[in-house]
This record gives sequence, structure tokens and C-alpha cells, in this order.
Amino acid sequence: MSDFYEWIRVSFQALAQEGTIPQAFEYGFVINALLCALLIGPLLGGVGTMVVAKRMAFFSQSIGNAAMTGVAIGVLLGESYTEPYISMFCFCILFALLLNYTKGRTQLSSDTLIGVFLSVSLAVGASLLLFVSAKVNTHILEAVLFGSVLTVSNTDMNVLLVVTLVILAVGTPLFNKMLLASLNPSLARARKVPVELMEYIFVLMITLLTVACLKIVGAVLVEALLLIPAAAARNVISSLRGFVILSMIFSTISCIAGVLIPMQFDLPLPSGGAIIMVAASFFIITTIIRATFPAYKEARN
Repeated sequence: MSDFYEWIRVSFQALAQEGTIPQAFEYGFVINALLCALLIGPLLGGVGTMVVAKRMAFFSQSIGNAAMTGVAIGVLLGESYTEPYISMFCFCILFALLLNYTKGRTQLSSDTLIGVFLSVSLAVGASLLLFVSAKVNTHILEAVLFGSVLTVSNTDMNVLLVVTLVILAVGTPLFNKMLLASLNPSLARARKVPVELMEYIFVLMITLLTVACLKIVGAVLVEALLLIPAAAARNVISSLRGFVILSMIFSTISCIAGVLIPMQFDLPLPSGGAIIMVAASFFIITTIIRATFPAYKEARN
């Protein structure tokens, strides 16, 4: 895959030098970030509609923050602190599965249980980071927290590509079943849909996607990109098909614009923050449209 990425970079750089496309594409890291944006944009937009429908916003945030604990564990175990994917994936998957398992066996509300798990995870991560602070460059931690186009490597793109293919292969044929299981579990069981299995599959999808997107969006902001484009689409679309498509469009445009705008206008913004601000602008616009035009109010009621 490295040769393929290099071919894409060389092709874009040649077009940028000719003036056919913006000058920002003369830099390889901008092309890397754009390739990642083209992958995570539609994926986060599509999965985000399920997160909104299932009311799992707090869960996705907890996974992003748990990744910091995974980084600390990986460094302690000797894993590369620039690409600690094994520790992050292992810890976050264990965190998500244990949380989902516990949720079905207690009387606590989901937000309370997630808050407990998140607090414990952050406490463990903060304690471990004290031991590894001498070994870890603080800029690496900032990249995990807030995302950074400057640190996206071929390995990051390979991980994101594999996760994208896995989620598409598993999630596309099961999308309707997962949605039915979340909106009407009783009807889903009547139609012989394995509700608990669908829940675990969706939890794993969110976990894999969150960890894979950390380098571009950041642990703090990946949850926002799952929610904001979907919420913006929900403001103006009532049909399920339109909801999914418009959310994917908003998310993709946000990712691309968030990568290119800071570079094109030389703005000192992290890529993750710029992506979320573009997505937030879509939410503000659609909120104004819904509040201003009665047709949208009636369609949503």
C-alpha cells in the first residue's frame, strides 16, 4: 500500500505545482489527511445516524477518552508511542464489551453506568501517564486528544482503511436489523432479530471507528463528528434514507473542509477543531432553517 499512497501523493503534488489544484496539495501530509477525510467522512456520517437514533452519544465519547488509557498502557508495555494501535484497540474493545455487558445486568441508567466506567478509565489513564510522561512527547498526546494532520502516517491510513472495509462489510447488510433492534426491540425479537447480538456488533463498530479516527479528529472531538452532522441532517430531513445520506454529505464536507481551510488560509487550527467547526456551521444553518420555515417544522412533527 505504501507505493500506492506514494503514487497518489506524487500525482496530487504535480497537479498542485501546475496550479491545477490548491497549493496546499504540494505537501504530502495534506494529501494523507485528505485521504483519511474521504474515508472517515461518509463512515462517521452513516454510523452517526445510528448513534443519534440509539442515543449513544455519551458512549462514543467514553470510548474516545478511554483511548488515552490505552496509549499509556501501550507505552508501559513497550509499544511505539507514535502508533500504539494494539494497546488502544485492545483496551477500548475490552472497555466497550465490559460496559455493554454490565449495562444489561444492572438497574443503573446507561448514562450513570458510562459515567462510572469513564471515570475509572480516566483515573487509571491519568495515573499511568505520570509513569510514562518521561518517555512520551507531549505533542503525541495532543495528537491523540485533538487530532493532527502533521502526524498521519501510512500506518494510520492502513489502519483506517482496514477498519473502514470491516465496518462496511459487517454494518451494511446488518444496518436495518441494528436500527430495528434499537428503535423497537420487541418487534425485532418478534421478527427473530438477535437484539443483544446487534447491540454488541454496533458497540464494536463504534469502538473500532473511534480508535481508527483518533489521529485525524482526536479523542476529544471524534464523538462530536459522530453526532453533529447527524443532528444537522435530522433538523431538516424526516425520512430515514434522506437522514443517512445527508448526514454522510455533511460529515464528508466537514472533514475535507476542515483539512483544507487551515492550510489554504494559513490558520493556526488543529484539523480536528476545524472539522468540528465546519460541522457545527451545518448544524447552525439547519437549525435556523428549521426554526424559520414552517414546512420543516411540520415535516419534523
